[in-house]
Amino acid sequence: MSPAVEVRIARLDDRLAEPLVRELTHEYVTRYGPGGHTEMARYTPEEFAPPGGLLLLLLEHGEPVAGGAYRRHTDPGTAEVKRMWTHSAHRRRGLARRVLTELEQAAAAEGHRRIFLTTGSRQPEARQLYMAAGYTPLFDLDAPPGALHPLPFEKHLTDRRPAAPDPREALAP
Repeated sequence: MSPAVEVRIARLDDRLAEPLVRELTHEYVTRYGPGGHTEMARYTPEEFAPPGGLLLLLLEHGEPVAGGAYRRHTDPGTAEVKRMWTHSAHRRRGLARRVLTELEQAAAAEGHRRIFLTTGSRQPEARQLYMAAGYTPLFDLDAPPGALHPLPFEKHLTDRRPAAPDPREALAP
């Protein structure tokens, strides 16, 4: 049986987020060259902090194993997912899907009606994740691999807040 996974809200500049930043930067630089550093420095930690954003980490035994964030997008009612990451030793366990689901639920609870995100053409596993999670590609799926960069996706969110209890149930014996 695998250990319990704890969901924790953090800041991008928190000590707990350091493995996310370090490994994600390495991943971007490995796949895209020096521009990976530019991408990781593009947004301030405040953009991923409430009230406009959120950074979530999944922890096992107090250590981060996956994470992701969203920030307020320029379109009203839209959250933009960024910084999706799963520790290299913990991939293929469904953790990225869990992070994405947690971010969608949090964004919907904050009143966002849509999620927008981009991934790179050199991240086929991310492309597969977003397609499997119900995201609509906003690019030509028939374009040759690597011809497009970035690859934008969107997903319209439904109201995921729990329904109010039926008052008649309170009267039942």
